[in-house]
Amino acid sequence: MKPVFKSLVAAASLAVLATGAQAQEAASLQDLLEQVKKNRVSEARINEQREAEFRSERADKQALLRNAQAQLKAEQDRGDRLQKQFSDNEVTMNDKAAELDQATGTLGEMFGVVRQASSEAYGRISISIVSAQYPGRDDFLAEMSEDSKGLPNIHELEDLWFALQTEMTESGQVVRFNTQVVNLDGGTSEQEVVRVGTFNLVGENGYLTYDVENEVVQPLGRQPDSHLVGSAQDLLDTKSGFVPFYADPSQGAILGLLKQKATMSERYHAGGVVGYVITGMLVIGLLIGIYKLVTLTVMGGKIRSQLKNPGNPSSGNPLGRILQVYKDNKDADAENLELKLDEAILKELPSIESGINVIKIFAAIAPLLGLLGTVLGMIATFQTITLFGTGDPRMMAGSISMALVTTAQGIIAALPLILTHSIVASRSKSIVHILDEQTAGIVAAHTEAEKA
Repeated sequence: MKPVFKSLVAAASLAVLATGAQAQEAASLQDLLEQVKKNRVSEARINEQREAEFRSERADKQALLRNAQAQLKAEQDRGDRLQKQFSDNEVTMNDKAAELDQATGTLGEMFGVVRQASSEAYGRISISIVSAQYPGRDDFLAEMSEDSKGLPNIHELEDLWFALQTEMTESGQVVRFNTQVVNLDGGTSEQEVVRVGTFNLVGENGYLTYDVENEVVQPLGRQPDSHLVGSAQDLLDTKSGFVPFYADPSQGAILGLLKQKATMSERYHAGGVVGYVITGMLVIGLLIGIYKLVTLTVMGGKIRSQLKNPGNPSSGNPLGRILQVYKDNKDADAENLELKLDEAILKELPSIESGINVIKIFAAIAPLLGLLGTVLGMIATFQTITLFGTGDPRMMAGSISMALVTTAQGIIAALPLILTHSIVASRSKSIVHILDEQTAGIVAAHTEAEKA
């Protein structure tokens, strides 16, 4: 940098001198000659200075070149040494590998067996619910089955043995332990958990499951049927002895399928609008049946009370009103009296038989509506097949459910309606029979009185 800086300074000085010389005006030819000589001397001095600088720089560059050549030679020699060392190391590694193979002998087979056994044990223990009670016991198995590249030592073989023995022992025990349970709302709580071998975990809210990836215990998304949950609760409450319990031998697979099982509410709503209409008819028919059963029972009680006191007719029951008609028409002949009594019975029939035919009609229509729902469901099923094909049966499940559920709903609704209609109709017929019987008796007695 210094030689370059000096050259720049010399060039700047020359430029200043030239500018100053031009600025001065020559008074005569002699002055002009003197100026030219002076400028020539100055330029010669500057050129000599620059030439000396260039020669000095050349010497520096030669020194740098020699240093670079010496460094290159040293690196080449080092590369040759490293190449020779690498070759020697390759030969040594091959020799050592052959010596290792010869020294290990049949131990290599043992390494393969241990690694295979570790891999199988890791696959079984990592998903076992016993790990919920003893977390982290599969870490060394993962290292032995995947990461280990040497022969296992005695300590590692003992750990493998202990892991297998622990899994085998715990699979036949029912134990209690406290652990953190992740609730469905995201929170955690410490609960007492019962572990049934390697099959199931039971907590306060029923069956639990063990999340292998996150290594946490959590309840099922939806518990199975109530009788299954009841057996789990009995097991949790029992401290000793024997108790019936529904165990899942598939370690949660069957419980996972039971979560997908439709509940009674879901099955009911699968019937759609047709199912709702059938339900409405069932409710209305039962309400009418209950109302008629109550009113006819009360009416029958009043009629039986009236039978005990026929001489004092009451207007609060049908028989009393018929007896009142007889009392008002005692002087009429038998034919007119019979007509009057028949008319009184006809007036009582609407109040006795009202609503009974509605129950009968609902009982007849309910299965027909179920059949209608079946037809609509099959139409929707075929429409889904037309649009999406038969590749995914779940796309047709909703329509098929409607087709089957509505039929069941229609039959279920018809059965109690038919039974209700039979009971109510029988009760009304018994009342009408009493009225007819009493009327016939009154007419017969009146006829005999006329003949006498």
